Amino acid sequence: MVIIQGKSKRKSTGARYKSTRTKRLHQKGSLPAHTRIGKRDARTSRVNAGGSKTRLLFADKVNLFDPSTRKHSIEDIKNVVESPANRHFVRRNILTKGAVVETSKGRARITGRPGQEGMVNAVLIK
Repeated sequence: MVIIQGKSKRKSTGARYKSTRTKRLHQKGSLPAHTRIGKRDARTSRVNAGGSKTRLLFADKVNLFDPSTRKHSIEDIKNVVESPANRHFVRRNILTKGAVVETSKGRARITGRPGQEGMVNAVLIK
C-alpha cells in the first residue's frame, strides 16, 4: 500500500470529501528507515524531480571527525548510548541525527540523517 501525504478523505464532522482527482506521484511518502547497527545495507529510492535517496537500513561504520586534530577517520560503531529522538531507540540501537554512539575512539554525536543520506557522519565528544 502506498503512503500518501495528501489531504484527509474526511471532514472534521466525519463526512467524506468528494474525490476530484486521483493520487499524484509528488504526494507519495515512505516509512522511516530506522537505521540500525549491523552489516551495511542500503537501498536507493526515486524521489521527486527524478532524484534519488539512499536509505541506510544497517550500518557498522561511522565517518568520525575529531575536532582537536581536525582529522576524519572511519571507526566501528559499538552501540547507541543516548537518543534525543526517542528513548526506546537506545535499546533498539537505532541511529538518528543527534544520537550519541560509542565508537572505538570514544563517544560521538551523529550529525547527519543516516536514513536519508546513506552514511553515518559524527563528531567526537570530549
